[in-house]
Amino acid sequence: MQSAAKRLLVVDDEPDILEFLQVILKEEGYAVVTSDKGEYLEQLHNGGLPHLILVDVLLSGKDGREIVKYLKSQEETKHIPVIMFSAHPSAEETARQAGAEDFLAKPFDIDVLLAKIAKYL
Repeated sequence: MQSAAKRLLVVDDEPDILEFLQVILKEEGYAVVTSDKGEYLEQLHNGGLPHLILVDVLLSGKDGREIVKYLKSQEETKHIPVIMFSAHPSAEETARQAGAEDFLAKPFDIDVLLAKIAKYL
């Protein structure tokens, strides 16, 4: 077990998905912060930065890909691995073009998600 839990940030506009991922990831020993607002990602600053970000491609009022482009353009957040997910498998290419390290199609297998997270931490 790690001495300090790795911090994960999960951003999705579906409360059920946020709750599900929070429970699963906490059981795996991660410190989890969730948000249903894409704007939360634009306000990340040193000190409380997550070790990895999971973000939906389509958020209400925001495009997750634009947020990832912004994060990857900022000195303090460009090093944080981002895994994007979407119910539209065709979004994988555009998610990667935006700078995401990885992609998951919804609905996803939790073991695949955990393996992807472990790969980047």
